[in-house]
Amino acid sequence: MPPVPHISDESVISRWMSLELARINTGIVSHRKTLGTLLAESEPAACTRGETPHLFDRNVLRLLGSRLPGPLTRDLRLPILFFLDTRVPDSCYLAEETALEALKVLGELSTMRRFDAGKAWVSRMIVYSLIRKYPTVIQIAVQ
Repeated sequence: MPPVPHISDESVISRWMSLELARINTGIVSHRKTLGTLLAESEPAACTRGETPHLFDRNVLRLLGSRLPGPLTRDLRLPILFFLDTRVPDSCYLAEETALEALKVLGELSTMRRFDAGKAWVSRMIVYSLIRKYPTVIQIAVQ
């Protein structure tokens, strides 16, 4: 019989952390839809990783649709995902240029903000204020 790993072994801790992160992320939408698609739906919704429906606020979708140009309405996938990296205590990052461009057009992020190594870093406080301002269309995934 092989030896049982001790609770403090790195492999045990890593396995436990991956299970906890998966549990935290069950509310994240797994198959995101474009803003244009959601605007056309009578009950805009998408499925989460936990296989529950994520309902979008129709008023927020209409607001975005009225303020974003056609190409962004067609291409912007919702919800916009910010990623929380546990090694960076005060920021989240975007990994999609379309989302960054939409937030710039909305005046929520500076036009000076750029991608660096495939990520656009934003302070958590700004992300939290965006979630309050645009409920249901922005999510934070933990990595």
